[in-house]
Amino acid sequence: MTTTPAPAAAPASLFTPRRTTLLVLTALILTAVNLRTAVTGFSPLLEQIGGDLGFGTALYGAFGTIVTASFAIFGFVASAASRRFGLEPTLAAATLVTTLGIALRALSPDPAVLVASTIVAFAGVGTSNVLIVPIVKRYFASRLKTVSSLYLALLQFGQFVAPLIAVPIALSAGWRFAIGMWAILTATATVLWVVVAVSGRVRMPGVGSGSVAGGSSPASAPPAPLGGVPGAWRTPLLWSMVLLFAMTALNTYVIITWLPTILVEAGAEPALGGTLLAFFSVFGLGAAFLVPPLTLHLRNPVAIVVVCVTLLAVGYTGLLVAPLAGAVIWVAALGLGVSTFPMCLTLVNARTRSTAGSSLLSSRMQGIGYAIACVGPLLIGLLHDAQGGWGGSFVFLYLSLAILLVAGILASRPRVLEDEAERVHAVDDSVDGDDGRLVL
Repeated sequence: MTTTPAPAAAPASLFTPRRTTLLVLTALILTAVNLRTAVTGFSPLLEQIGGDLGFGTALYGAFGTIVTASFAIFGFVASAASRRFGLEPTLAAATLVTTLGIALRALSPDPAVLVASTIVAFAGVGTSNVLIVPIVKRYFASRLKTVSSLYLALLQFGQFVAPLIAVPIALSAGWRFAIGMWAILTATATVLWVVVAVSGRVRMPGVGSGSVAGGSSPASAPPAPLGGVPGAWRTPLLWSMVLLFAMTALNTYVIITWLPTILVEAGAEPALGGTLLAFFSVFGLGAAFLVPPLTLHLRNPVAIVVVCVTLLAVGYTGLLVAPLAGAVIWVAALGLGVSTFPMCLTLVNARTRSTAGSSLLSSRMQGIGYAIACVGPLLIGLLHDAQGGWGGSFVFLYLSLAILLVAGILASRPRVLEDEAERVHAVDDSVDGDDGRLVL
């Protein structure tokens, strides 16, 4: 009797859900570590690089503005590109661009190339800034607190380590190696994101829908359409988040750009400026572990905003009145004061129901927020040059804290973007009589 052989078992997929998750986590780790190294590892070396390439303090503030302006522009590009090509392929392209920009900056023969390569590097970083947030929601929604804290801690770790080792490495191996060595990590991240993009054919539970992997969605309503969230552009939640993030970013990048210069002008050694900038950044490590779970635990986390604004005011006042006498205290206050940054990134996922909503809010918050923030480092430099001192610069910073406080109070109110946008869109439809109009 002839028997028909059983069909051969299909080979196990190389990209199982578990392996894909591990790949994403590893790629996320390498990307997060390098989201700030190209900023904080560069600022302490400005005098050395300027002496070599032939530029002075007039260009210092411009570099801080380039960073935030690039974040703003490519924050918007990130949202459109991810809708067109997908989150993972866009992140692969972003980390590749970052790698090329960092490498080119290390090879810059003159200030023009240095500026151009900085723009390239932060085009990639700005795109990654926006897309990491919905990536966390897509793959780790059931572990949102843990992975959000990990991502933010790694970001702060890179921000802390880079200025601490920048000057010693530059003295031993040259400033070009000191700013270019980070391209090794971003190149590795690029390879991993390419693999993740290829493995995207294996769908994770809940991927793309905004539901919790391995569980149910935190809210029962269906996810927003992938193309956007109708009505989101007109919601108070979106605009309060934009202003809260804008003032946080403005103060953060003013500190990163100008803290070493303020201290050096007060009589400190350049190495101390880099050390205290690293000290400023180390407080973000603690905030990365404490602020996200606290933000998610509190129904209205406005207390975090009030404490942060108070600490920033104390730090600025100390730098203005006695910059060296209590430098460690003032820098510690500033380092804790910018903890509204992890709060903002946590609220993006806490105040949205879907991956589409998270991506849109992250893009608008960071795109518009960084566009506003980019005036900060440049204006501080202009005010300093015009007055020959820091008085006017600190008045401007105090005004920014007032805006931060009001925006933080509004952003902390518990609501969901999709619900608020639905109400706005329903009002628009009832007024215009056009059910097909899409308001973004």
